[in-house]
Amino acid sequence: MRRRLLAAATLACVAAGVHADDFFRDATVDGEVRLYRFDRNYDNPTSKDSFSNSLAGLLTVKSGKVGGFSLVATGFSAHSFGTQSHDTSRIDASLMGPDNVIDGFSQAYLEYANKWVTVRAGDQYLSTPWMGQSDSRVIPASYQAASVDFKPAKGWDIYAIRSLRWKSRTSDGYNDDNVYYPSTYHGDSMYGNNGSLPASARSQDGTTAIGSTYVTKGLKAQAWYYDFEHFGQMGYIDGMYTFPIDSEVKPFLGAQIVRETSGSNNVIVDTHTKITGKAGERVDASAWGLDAGFSLGHAKFDVSYNKLDSDRNAVGYGAIISPYTNTYATDPLYTTSMLRGLVEQGAGHAWKARAQYNFLNDDLQVITSYAHYDTVLRGTSHDLYVDIVWKLDKLLKGLQLRNRWEHTVGGKNALNPGNMPWTNNRLMLSYKF
Repeated sequence: MRRRLLAAATLACVAAGVHADDFFRDATVDGEVRLYRFDRNYDNPTSKDSFSNSLAGLLTVKSGKVGGFSLVATGFSAHSFGTQSHDTSRIDASLMGPDNVIDGFSQAYLEYANKWVTVRAGDQYLSTPWMGQSDSRVIPASYQAASVDFKPAKGWDIYAIRSLRWKSRTSDGYNDDNVYYPSTYHGDSMYGNNGSLPASARSQDGTTAIGSTYVTKGLKAQAWYYDFEHFGQMGYIDGMYTFPIDSEVKPFLGAQIVRETSGSNNVIVDTHTKITGKAGERVDASAWGLDAGFSLGHAKFDVSYNKLDSDRNAVGYGAIISPYTNTYATDPLYTTSMLRGLVEQGAGHAWKARAQYNFLNDDLQVITSYAHYDTVLRGTSHDLYVDIVWKLDKLLKGLQLRNRWEHTVGGKNALNPGNMPWTNNRLMLSYKF
C-alpha cells in the first residue's frame, strides 16, 4: 500500500510536467539534535531503578516547490554510546528501546500545496488530538498515510487522513500494529507501549480520520471522527474560549466530549484482552471534561475536570481505546499527566490544578500541576508534576534545556509497582537549526 501511495504521487507529478531535477532548486535543510537522560526511581524495594541516555539527530530536507509540488524527507539516528545497562531490567526502554542504536526515516513524502489545499502522500508526521507525534522522546511517532488539509476560509481547516501503518517512538521502521500490540510484534521494536494483546492477534488495517478545526479571535474549536479499524470508532469535540474582557486578566473556559464504540471484528474483544484489568463484550466509552482558568501577565492558572463513565460489560469497564496514545500519555484529555491519565487508568473521574509563570522575558518557564484520579479499576492516585523550560537563544539560537519531573502516589491493581510511589525525571537538551 505504501508503494501504491508513492506511485500515485509520482504519476501526479509526471502528469503535471514536473521532473525530478526541478526539486533540487531552492532546497532547504533543517534539523534538531536531542540529548536526553531519563530516570525511573521506585520506592518498591523489589523494583529496579532504571535509566537511559540518548543522543539523537533529526535532519529534514525540503525541496523547492515546482508547480505546487515539493518533496520532504526526515532521517533520524539515536545512539546511547554503550551506556545502556547490561541488565535489561535497568534500561528505560521507552526512550529509544533496549538497543544502543536506532536509525531510519520518519518522513518521506510528496506534497502538493496552494492557498486552498495541502495534500501529502507517504511517511509523515500527523498532528491530530488522538493520532499525533507523541513527541516526548528522542524520535517522534510517524505514519504512512495520505492526508488532505482543505482551507475554505481564514482560520478554518478541514482534514481527511488515511493511514496504513505507523512507526512508534522507538521503532526503526513502520509496522501494522499500534500500542496495544506486544513489543517485537511482526519484528517491530516498539517499547514503552501498552502491549496487552497476544502475539497471535490480527494486525491493524490502519486508521481513517476526518476532522475540522476553527480558530478565530478568542475561540479555538475542533471536531474529529476516527475509525481505528478493528479497534473502535471515536468522535471527539473540543473547544476553548477566551473571554474578551478589556483588562489584564484574561479568563478562559474549555469543554470536551469523547464518544467511542465498536462494531464486529474488534481485535480486543475477540481476543478477550484485558484493558486496565478487565475484558469486555464491546468497546463503549463516554467521557467529558471542563477546563477553566485565567492568564495575567506572565502567569497562567487553570483547573480542569474529566469524567469517564463506567460500563460493566465494556472493555475496561468503559475504557477509551486509544491505539496511538495509551501508555504514552499524549491524549488530549485535560487531566492527563506526564505519566498517565484516565486513558491508562480507565473509568472514573479526575481533576487537575495547573500553574505557570514565565520569567526572564519569557525565556524561563516554570509549570507545576497536581492531578487526582479516582477510578473503578485502578483506585485513587495522585501525581505531582514540575516542568522547567529554559530557552537559551541568547547563548545559541535554537538551544533549549528542559527538565520534567513527576512523582506518582497511590492506586491499586499494579498501577504503580508494588502499589508504591515512584518518580520519573526527564532531562532534555535540544538544539534546533
